[in-house]
Amino acid sequence: MAKGYWISAYHSVSAPEKLAEYARLAGPAIEAGGGKFIARGNAVHAYEAGVLQRTVIIEFPSVAAAAAAHDSPGYQAALKALAGGAVRDLRIVEGV
Repeated sequence: MAKGYWISAYHSVSAPEKLAEYARLAGPAIEAGGGKFIARGNAVHAYEAGVLQRTVIIEFPSVAAAAAAHDSPGYQAALKALAGGAVRDLRIVEGV
């Protein structure tokens, strides 16, 4: 079974305190769902569109585990804490 990966790209952060609360809640929820942080932080190099934005990559045992972690009550609480504090997108992709 292929692993699943969350890839989050932060386009902007307007409320750092909300992002901090999100991180406090999201980390344990993600880890409880089998997630392992692979990379997180601002891009070191940016090509194509040239956007040096915060990016997070998290590995899960499967796509199903990644989706279940996203939909879990703990992670949903983290999203509520972040509401309006950042513009970002999160994608779940299957490993190769």
